[in-house]
Amino acid sequence: MARGESLTQTAYERIRADLLACRMRPGARVSIVDVAGELEVSPGAVREALSRLTAEGLVAPDPQRGFRVAEVSASDLRDLTSVRVQIEQLCLRSSIAHGGVSWESHLVAMHHELTRTPEREPDDEGRLSDAWSKSHAAFHEALVAACDSRYLLEIRHTLYARSERYRRLSIPLARRERDTAGEHRAMLDAALARDADQPTNPLAY
Repeated sequence: MARGESLTQTAYERIRADLLACRMRPGARVSIVDVAGELEVSPGAVREALSRLTAEGLVAPDPQRGFRVAEVSASDLRDLTSVRVQIEQLCLRSSIAHGGVSWESHLVAMHHELTRTPEREPDDEGRLSDAWSKSHAAFHEALVAACDSRYLLEIRHTLYARSERYRRLSIPLARRERDTAGEHRAMLDAALARDADQPTNPLAY
């Protein structure tokens, strides 16, 4: 990878992580110069990274002003969740149908890692742990890893990223605790039992 491409990739990964963790708030203007200085990369690398993130729906072009963090809304969340449920179910059914022993082993390992990772930040119970979010994403990816459709997986990946911001934003607003550990366990058991019709939540938090 050329140096310019490497710097763009670095900027992309750092900005994307900040977006998903809601360290960049919805609707906020993104200063290319400020971000470039913070990441110690060129403004061109940041601009290219933001263009890639625009395609993923995480930032939006702001006419004559550069870029803004994509907004959130109740209607967007409803639409996103409805479509994501359908895509996740298709991916899960395919993965359950095609997964072998290696898929099962990896799934069990990712579930074990998830259960051993604290869900909340130790110094802020109102915020999801970055480590848990990473393990959570890895578990869900493991569930669908044996899906035989590259296009379905690409769509699923994009929808998962968009939903991650809503997950992070919802934590301080939650009015009741969910048994997320139980939901994930039920999904694991259904997958290992090859029970594609088990009525578990395909999003499971």
